[in-house]
Amino acid sequence: MTVNRRRFLSTGALAGSLLATAATSAGAAVTGPASPLAGQARGGARVTPGADRLAADGWRRLAGRRVGVLSNPTGVLTGQAHIVDSLVAAGVVPVAVFGPEHGFRGSAQAGGSEGDYTDPRTSVPVYDIYGVGTDKLTELLRKAGVDTVVFDIADVGARFYTYIWSMYRAMVASARIGAQFVVLDRPNPVGGKAYGPMLDPAYSSGVGLKPIVQQHGMTVGELARFFAAELLPGDGVELGSLDVVTMRGWHRRQVFAETGLLWTPPSPNMPTPDTALAYPGTCLFEGTVFSEGRGTTRPFEILGAPGVDWRWREEVSSHDLPGVVFRECYYVPTFGKFAGETCGGLQLTVTDPHRFDPIRTGVDLIVTARQLYPGLFGWRRDNFIDKLTGSDRFRTMVDAGATTGDIVASWHDELAAFDRQRQPYLLYR
Repeated sequence: MTVNRRRFLSTGALAGSLLATAATSAGAAVTGPASPLAGQARGGARVTPGADRLAADGWRRLAGRRVGVLSNPTGVLTGQAHIVDSLVAAGVVPVAVFGPEHGFRGSAQAGGSEGDYTDPRTSVPVYDIYGVGTDKLTELLRKAGVDTVVFDIADVGARFYTYIWSMYRAMVASARIGAQFVVLDRPNPVGGKAYGPMLDPAYSSGVGLKPIVQQHGMTVGELARFFAAELLPGDGVELGSLDVVTMRGWHRRQVFAETGLLWTPPSPNMPTPDTALAYPGTCLFEGTVFSEGRGTTRPFEILGAPGVDWRWREEVSSHDLPGVVFRECYYVPTFGKFAGETCGGLQLTVTDPHRFDPIRTGVDLIVTARQLYPGLFGWRRDNFIDKLTGSDRFRTMVDAGATTGDIVASWHDELAAFDRQRQPYLLYR
């Protein structure tokens, strides 16, 4: 099944004009690539997320709809009220809420969720969809009688962060039942530039369902447009209605610290915007026997293992990696790898997010660790690193002694191809 991209994009633009007509100037707008809202506010002005734009109009856009909300603690308004609570207060009561990994209210650790329950604050039924396939999710949408799915979750810009794949599955399920899909757009906290290798479909998993690069450089709204036109047809479905409620004031070079927004941890081990900057590269340590810093106050910024010493920090510091500095570090994780054991290693600090390449940095850290500590460094036995990087290429190149430069160069062409492929779906300059 193929999709007419020109028709898809023109339909989105038409939906935008109709929606803008129905809303006040503070309300919703669904925009295409030529959005007049894209990139307006620069120089430190506060970004206005899509959710705030609909809430400012009293959620009238969703009035009379049987709304199912896919969200978590990041689905908050600038005033810090959750969108579900705001919807209920406005009399637009969702028929169901769907919770991804970590749960709707965000209490579960990595790889966990909260189960099904009735939300005590709103009395709205909550369905646990973490790890649920599209067939089961389709069944849940039908059971709840949903005719409009609203997605509002802050992503962190990495292919292996699972929320974007919850969105993808929800889009497939929505297409199957003919439901409208609405994305309330939020900033990509690491900016709009793409980095890293493409996923080989043979390595599809829950941490990388479809072929995109490791740091995709897109907002969830842009990803939804890309998914609808480029990937959903491969699953035999076509989304009848996709509305992306754009942000005001975000531009592609902007990282989260420049948005004027308050950070809400999207998962328990993503405590700060600094964590998000490092994560697309240092999460690769989850595929190794080294600690990725879980169980510390700086996960994905603190890395190491028992027996690692000052040499790691000294060596990587000599490589002049742009936009980052390292300090020698010793720590005892409270949970996760080496819980209760003293680890040596390093802490990285991003000094210039506009020059920092997280994936090159993560690759260099791994290449150097293997060279310095051949008796300590290794891969997880299940080769989880292949799922994180999207193929076995990275692992086999590291094992063969390839340099950081060789490894990064190996994905140059596929990254360039992806960057061209995504251009029609970008909404912000």
